Amino acid sequence: MKNNIDKRTLFAETPAPKALMTLAIPTIISQMINLIYNMVDAFFIGRTGNSYMMAATTVTLTMVMMNVALSNLFGIGGGSLVARRMGAGAPKEARQVSAFSVYAATALALVYSALIGLFLDPILRFLGASEATIDYARSYALIVIVLGSLPSILSLTLAHLLRNAGFSSQASAGLSMGGILNCALDPLFMFVLLPRGQEVTGAAIATALSNLLGCVYLIWAYARATREAPMSFSLREALALDRGNRRALFAVGVPSAILTGLFDLANICVNIIAAAHNDLVLAGMGIVMKVERVPNAVNIGICQGMLPIVAFNFASGNHRRMKEVMRTARFSGLVISFICMIFFEIFADKAAGAFLSTSAGDTATAVATVGYAALFLRIRCLASPVQFINYSTSYSMQAMGNGKGTLLHAFVRELVFYIPLMFLLDRLFGEVGLAAALPVGEACGAAFALWLMNRWLKAHSVEGEGGEFY
Repeated sequence: MKNNIDKRTLFAETPAPKALMTLAIPTIISQMINLIYNMVDAFFIGRTGNSYMMAATTVTLTMVMMNVALSNLFGIGGGSLVARRMGAGAPKEARQVSAFSVYAATALALVYSALIGLFLDPILRFLGASEATIDYARSYALIVIVLGSLPSILSLTLAHLLRNAGFSSQASAGLSMGGILNCALDPLFMFVLLPRGQEVTGAAIATALSNLLGCVYLIWAYARATREAPMSFSLREALALDRGNRRALFAVGVPSAILTGLFDLANICVNIIAAAHNDLVLAGMGIVMKVERVPNAVNIGICQGMLPIVAFNFASGNHRRMKEVMRTARFSGLVISFICMIFFEIFADKAAGAFLSTSAGDTATAVATVGYAALFLRIRCLASPVQFINYSTSYSMQAMGNGKGTLLHAFVRELVFYIPLMFLLDRLFGEVGLAAALPVGEACGAAFALWLMNRWLKAHSVEGEGGEFY
C-alpha cells in the first residue's frame, strides 16, 4: 500500500521537473544502454572494415525495429491504459489490462517470428539485400528475429507496463541488462568463439542471448511488482478484460504501433533508395541511422517518462499539472536536440568513422562509406529538434487516449510528407536529396502535430485556460 501511495504522490503532487526526472532519467539510461546494445553489433562488425557486413546490418535493422513497433501495441497501449485506470481509481481493471497485454504480446511475437521464418529471403531481397550482403543478412535475421523476437517483444512490453505503473527503475534495469550483456558477449562470440568470416553470426547469437536473459529478469521484476501495484500475470484476469477496455487499449496501442511501423516503413524506403545507388551508400546511410539515434533515444526516454504522468493527471482531471509536465518535457527535449545537432555538425567525420574501420579490410570501400556517412549525418541531424516535437506531441496524445489523433499524425507525417519527399528529393538531387528529406519531412510533420494537439486541447478545455500548447 505504501508503494501505491508513493506512486500516486509522484504522479499527482511532486513538482513537475522532479517527477519528470524521477521517471525519465531511468528511462533515458535504459534507452541509451538499449541504444548501445543495438549499436554494438554494428560497432564490432565495423572493426572488420567490411562495408558489406555493415550494409547487411542496415538491411536487418528495420526487421529488428519492427519488434519495437509490435511491443508498442500492448506495451504503450496497455501501459497507458493501466496508468489511466490507476488515475481513475480502478485497480481491478488495471490488473486485467496488464495481464491481457502480456499474453497478447506473447502471441503476437510468435506469429511475427513464424511469418519472418517462412518468407525470409523474399523479405531480405525487398529490404535491399544484394548478392554481396544477403548471406550475412540471412544469418543475422534467423537468429535475432526468427528465434529471438519473443524475448525481445516481451521484454519491451513488460518494461512499458512496469514504467507506466511507476516502476521505471525496474524497467530500465531489465532493458539495461540486455545492453550490457550484449556489449560483453559480442566480442566473445565474434572474435573468440566463432571463426573469421562469421562475425555477423556471432553478433546475432550474442544479441539473442542478451535479449533472453534480459527478458528473464523483467519477468521476475514484473512478478514482484504485482504484489504492490495493480498488475497481473493471471490468464483468468486477461480473459476477463471487457470489450470497452480492449477498445481503449487498441485505441492507443494500434496508433503507437503504426507510428513506429510507419517509421520502419520509411527506413525501408531509405534502404531501397540507397541500395539503388550502391551498397556503400546503403552502408553509409546505415551508419547515420545508428548515430542519429543518440538524441532520439534521450528524447524518447523523456517522452516515455512523461507519458504516465500525463495519462494519470488527464484521467484524474488535473489538467493544469498535465500541461506543466508537458511544457517541462518539451523544453528539456529541445535543449538536448539542439546540443546534439551542433555536435554532429562539428564532429560528423569522427562520429561516422567510429563505426567503420578504415585501416582493416578493404580500406578504399571503407573510406568511401565513411565519407557518405559524414555527409548524410550533417544533413539529417538538422531534423533533431523537429523530431522531438513529433515525439512529444504523439506521446502526449497517446497518454490522453487520443488514438485517432496519434494515428492521423503518423500517417500524415510519414505517408504524406517524409516518404514522398525522399523519392522526390532523391530524384532531383541524388543521395544528398535522400538525406535532406528527413529534416524537411519532420518539420512538416511537426507543424501538423502541433495543429492537432492545439485542436485536441481546445476541444477538452483545460480548466477554462483554453488549449494552447504553446
